[in-house]
Amino acid sequence: MKKKLKILALFDAIAPTTIDQDLSAELKTEDWKTEANVLKALGELGHTAEHLAIFDDLDLLRQKLLSFGPDLIFNLADQFKNNRAFDRNIVSFLEMQGLPFTGCGPTGLTLCKHKGISKKVLSYHRIHTPDFVTIARGKRIARPRRLKFPILVKPLKEEASYGISQASFVEADEQFKERVQFIHEKYDNDAIAEEYIEGRELYVSILGNDRLQVFPIRELVFKEVPPDEPKIATYKAKWDEEYRKRWGLQNRFAEGIDPAVAARIEQICKRIYRLLTIDGYARLDLRLTSNNGVYFIEANPNPILAEDEDFAQAALKASLPYPQLIDRIVRLGLNTVRD
Repeated sequence: MKKKLKILALFDAIAPTTIDQDLSAELKTEDWKTEANVLKALGELGHTAEHLAIFDDLDLLRQKLLSFGPDLIFNLADQFKNNRAFDRNIVSFLEMQGLPFTGCGPTGLTLCKHKGISKKVLSYHRIHTPDFVTIARGKRIARPRRLKFPILVKPLKEEASYGISQASFVEADEQFKERVQFIHEKYDNDAIAEEYIEGRELYVSILGNDRLQVFPIRELVFKEVPPDEPKIATYKAKWDEEYRKRWGLQNRFAEGIDPAVAARIEQICKRIYRLLTIDGYARLDLRLTSNNGVYFIEANPNPILAEDEDFAQAALKASLPYPQLIDRIVRLGLNTVRD
């Protein structure tokens, strides 16, 4: 019989909150689907779960820790003061308090968030990544000669395809300059420009700390996009249902991948996970070229955990139903050796 735990589910908010804020209305909305799904699963598992949403006041968290005394934090807070770069600081705070928490620690979050650093680490270890350049705000915008068109221009430290649209796909120097400038100004972010890799968009979900379980591969398919058009996972391609319908975009299990190639992808993904010091769970985004070349695009530690999203769907296909998946994430959080 597994011990029942006191678990504090930690969320982020987009405005100031109170310690006993009633979130019942929010938890019924699409935006809070993950939080609602996780709380429900924790209840089904028999844990005593309470929740707290934080915006800009860590003192609320301190008070809650004192009054509730949780055994574990189920960490779903991926921003602070509306800044996603602070996700690593939240877990650093928990780490300094000596509190077990689910998901990735600060080192993994830092390495994965900075798309340039993660690609440098991996290419050093001979894992294929697109050729790229990073361009900091305030620096002269110029494309190095070695960087061949077509090129994708993205914010350096964003996630969930934020800042990626069809205009991110550039084929001339003038377009390149304009898009980099746009990223600098609109998103107040440095830019990364990387060669566009033609191929299948694959999502590989992984669970574990030392022993890793790789779930069946998911794919974003572009059914209605003409063959000569770029197939990129833009913000709209991920989150805008009307847009997805119009272009026949579907997330589904990848079909027709040769078993030997699938096994190689699994091995590469385990190496990536370890090299980027990821804990708990993650989703890795790859491109598979027509000649079975595997290219790393980006790593998403603590990916979206809603029951109907890629990670949970892949776990279910591997015979891990949602409450059991949440339980595994809890147990991994309890047993992670932090710095």
